[in-house]
Amino acid sequence: MATPSDHEDLSEQEESPEESKAPKIRETPEDIKLEAIANTIAFHPKQDVIAAGDVDGDIYLYSYSCTEGENKELWSSGHHLKSCRKVLFSADGQKLFSVSKDKAVHIMDVEAGKLVTRIPKAHKYQAPINALLLIDENIFATGDDEGNLMVWDVRRGTFFMDMKHHEDYISDITIDQAKRILLTSSGDGTMGVFNIKQRRFDLLSEFQDGDLTSVSIMKRGRKVLCGSGEGMIYIFNWNGFGATSDRFALRAESVDCIVPITDSILCTASTDGVIRAISILPNRVVGSIGQHVGEPIEEIARCRETHFLASCAHDQLVKFWDISSLPNTKVKEYRQKKKKDERLKALSNKAFDTGQNFFAGLEETTEKGEEEDDEDSDSDSD
Repeated sequence: MATPSDHEDLSEQEESPEESKAPKIRETPEDIKLEAIANTIAFHPKQDVIAAGDVDGDIYLYSYSCTEGENKELWSSGHHLKSCRKVLFSADGQKLFSVSKDKAVHIMDVEAGKLVTRIPKAHKYQAPINALLLIDENIFATGDDEGNLMVWDVRRGTFFMDMKHHEDYISDITIDQAKRILLTSSGDGTMGVFNIKQRRFDLLSEFQDGDLTSVSIMKRGRKVLCGSGEGMIYIFNWNGFGATSDRFALRAESVDCIVPITDSILCTASTDGVIRAISILPNRVVGSIGQHVGEPIEEIARCRETHFLASCAHDQLVKFWDISSLPNTKVKEYRQKKKKDERLKALSNKAFDTGQNFFAGLEETTEKGEEEDDEDSDSDSD
């Protein structure tokens, strides 16, 4: 006859197989495989949700999780007739804005996945729209392939600024914290400065080498950075927009996208498939966050809590990278002598399969992996 302890032992033996099937918790969510190349991605501001727009004009909404097998497609939309170029969530997360090569602006209800507003042929001369910025709950800006900038008021259902001062496509748009000065980067190699409070154009910067692909404000509003198709980061002083104050060359094929992580550290995406962590003033390449091997990266985005960075590339994957330790990175002020053929330092387990712990030994080896040319300096120091 079995004793109570025997029954307990049998019970434990029966439960153990179930316990062994417990969901695996990952460092980052699993990759999301799309049916076509994604041009753009955006994180929801309040939930673990990410949107992606692809070259076929389709938009997808996914929930993501570090629990293996828990990524789920919530809905998809095929309202755009041509390639979706940019998606962005409203600040409250209730609406998803998108622009497309089909020249339309779409506003969708996030919960229902339904189209709420469509502005067809939004730009004059019917130019394809390339850039989008949400300024507040009612105001947004768009830039097109012909260099036109338009600023819209959702309440009126129309635009209140329509200006053309660039000679080539507008690649990116940003605005200062006071929501007064709007900045644009363009394929003509210039940065545009617009005062949207006074609804006027202020100036264009001097011409830089190659296309300007991205624009971002850093250093508590004192510096403006532009990425270049030539692999250069151009640095402007605030209120000194006419000419650069510094420049920083990377050993990268391009700097196609800039995402600030802190006031001093940003991540860049390139056509060489590598995501780099960069320190600004002092100018250093800290290392590699991750890569899409041999595949150009279209866009990177940061989640609301700065735990993850997501990227989309020509491999039709949306990948997630752990950047939780990046805000605490310390970068030395001085340079160490560089070694020949020094590889870019891997900053995560997923970066070039190094097997290193995230940021292990960074303090001692930060400058060894830097990539800037010897003639680049930190002359523009604060």
